[in-house]
Amino acid sequence: MNHAASPRKLPPVRNRYFFASDIILLVLAAYLSYVLRLETFDLTGYWTGFVFFAGLVSLIISLVFRWAGVYARYWRYASVEELLLLIGSVTVAVVLAGGIGLGTVCLLPGLPDDFVLPRSVPLIFLLLALAATAGPRLAVRSAVRYEHRNQNSDHSSPVLVMGAGDAGAMIVREMQANPGLGLVPVGLLDDNRAKVGMTIHGVLVRGTREDIPRLVYEEQIDELIIAMPTAPGRAIREVVAICQEAGVACKTVPGIYELISGQVSVRQVREVRIEDLLRRDPVRIDGTEAGRYLTEAMVLVTGAGGSIGSELCRQIASCHPRQLLLLGHGENSVYHILLELREKFPRLAVQPLIADVRDYERLTAIFSRYRPEVIFHAAAHKHVPLMETNVAEAVMNNVFGTRGLLWAAGVYGVARFVLVSTDKAVNPVNVMGATKRLAELLVQDAARRTKRAYVVVRFGNVLGSRGSVVPLFQHQIAAGGPVTVTHPEMQRYFMTIPEAVQLVIQAAALGHGGEIFVLDMGEQVRVIDLATELIRLSGLEAGRDIEIIFTGPRPGEKLSESLFAEGEEPRPTQHEKILVAYGNNTWDSETLSRHLQELEVLAREEEAARIRAKMQDIVPEYRPQMDTDHAC
Repeated sequence: MNHAASPRKLPPVRNRYFFASDIILLVLAAYLSYVLRLETFDLTGYWTGFVFFAGLVSLIISLVFRWAGVYARYWRYASVEELLLLIGSVTVAVVLAGGIGLGTVCLLPGLPDDFVLPRSVPLIFLLLALAATAGPRLAVRSAVRYEHRNQNSDHSSPVLVMGAGDAGAMIVREMQANPGLGLVPVGLLDDNRAKVGMTIHGVLVRGTREDIPRLVYEEQIDELIIAMPTAPGRAIREVVAICQEAGVACKTVPGIYELISGQVSVRQVREVRIEDLLRRDPVRIDGTEAGRYLTEAMVLVTGAGGSIGSELCRQIASCHPRQLLLLGHGENSVYHILLELREKFPRLAVQPLIADVRDYERLTAIFSRYRPEVIFHAAAHKHVPLMETNVAEAVMNNVFGTRGLLWAAGVYGVARFVLVSTDKAVNPVNVMGATKRLAELLVQDAARRTKRAYVVVRFGNVLGSRGSVVPLFQHQIAAGGPVTVTHPEMQRYFMTIPEAVQLVIQAAALGHGGEIFVLDMGEQVRVIDLATELIRLSGLEAGRDIEIIFTGPRPGEKLSESLFAEGEEPRPTQHEKILVAYGNNTWDSETLSRHLQELEVLAREEEAARIRAKMQDIVPEYRPQMDTDHAC
């Protein structure tokens, strides 16, 4: 490796140097304005007018620059914004100086004969002044870019950036501005052929994705960064496959649902994940309505330490609630999201509350003290096989925990209640799904009784949640396999956690009371395809490096899920990715209450078979696939 000394770093160019250069060059520009107008270098007969005009423009431009903040800018990293500021400031200053100068010549009598200011001189001066002030600054900016391009070249990695849009431009600019990253953008790629041949921040758009193998070979590329946050999963999969064939490492920026701020940074670049490969076309999220009901509100999130609950907390925090209450049963998970929120949102009032949603007395104490106005109820037992063998626990937590929360919400006047539900509540075949369908009925009943905006949001699996197949597959791959898939035709709806939560918050803004909103999950994905893609992302090949074996469906599992039950009609809402289930069956309050009293007695006695039978009475579409007599 070449250990030659690196080029000397450019000394800092302070704004006082720019002030000095402005004065000198503006005087020169004033002189050249007279020369161009008079077509002579000899200013005899115009000398006093020239001195007056040169002093006037130098003074006014300096004052305007100071007032506009031109001398407060860091010109080593100047952008279009700084250039526009400079142009505007010079134009305003020259108009003022020209008006004062011409007015002086025309209105003041008794001026010397050589006190002459031709009317075209200010216009000529404007063009020369722009060059005089912008030239040194742009020269410094160019020198810095050259310095960055050559600094630490022995330790830098050549990088291609896939995507010549806003995200790609941000990534390129940050790499250029921070040579310590050790990344040198040698080219951009974009599937829009109209961009090929253009330059962005001095980096050439060198082709499309088909050119990746050629450029990797020619430029000895170490890494390719996919800067396409709005691209669907299909496009990401194709680029990843090309990179794998070309033998180059591949990273990506997060999808648009993860980029709440819309800003992209090199710090966000990460390894490609399975959610990137399954990413769907992005949809527009209207944050106006969400901001309206969450801003300055007292918001409570149950299950705040879970996968969905913690993401709810992150996104609600960005809407600036008055206070955010984190209610959870697991102290460690609540503590982790608490630390994260305090770091990212230091001004937000956050209160951790360790509590069990089944403890009504504890709930009433919390509601009495904090008076929440909006509740997102994400706390639930969700593991299907475990709930099949812990029937009473599933009922007490998912059903009666929800009922107690709704009771407290009714007593303390909670204006908006959002239940996070699941596609397993549709024509349920397992205990977890049946309990979530019961929770839906409870929310609809509470909405009917209170006339408040109590709603349900139903969606399918989320990638990366605790207990989902993705962490299991990753663990099995890391262990060398085999990867276990229950059935070759097993398929599920999948959505990323940030996307699901954004739509939950959006759906809640649409609700008036009693609606079951259903998120459009797209097409179902075969679980075996998910496993195959994860193996490929690990740089391995299914069947050769990692074996996939089929274990058979687990208790309470269906081969595929539905988002709407029999008799439910999907109807559109004002949001393209949110539907409402119309025509679902509900009970009147008195009958439902009587059923629940009987169910609670059976749950406390831990009569699993009788609990299932009673849930069938309340949820006729519930068709259990098994009956485990010894289950509790």
